[in-house]
Amino acid sequence: MINHPPYTVVLTYTDEPRQLTMQAVDSALVAPLIEGKMAVPFFLDDEEFRFDDELARQLGVAMLNVIAAGRPEVRQQLNLTQHPIEGRQKTSSPKSDD
Repeated sequence: MINHPPYTVVLTYTDEPRQLTMQAVDSALVAPLIEGKMAVPFFLDDEEFRFDDELARQLGVAMLNVIAAGRPEVRQQLNLTQHPIEGRQKTSSPKSDD
């Protein structure tokens, strides 16, 4: 099994070509570069949190909002629910075929 270092994920939007690029970078290498930069905390509510669909959705919304803060052309394209979606079934629960 490959032993990976702890990663920091860098998400970049480019116009040409229009795309999002995600890069996994050794956290130790990135630490000096991000010191003192804008940080957007994403709190994990309690001790029993799960990485589920709703958490992933909220994280994606937060990331796109940060990108859009500096890019008006991206802000115009956002059509997102900014708050948690009530009643959303989590992946940690079995899904029924109702």
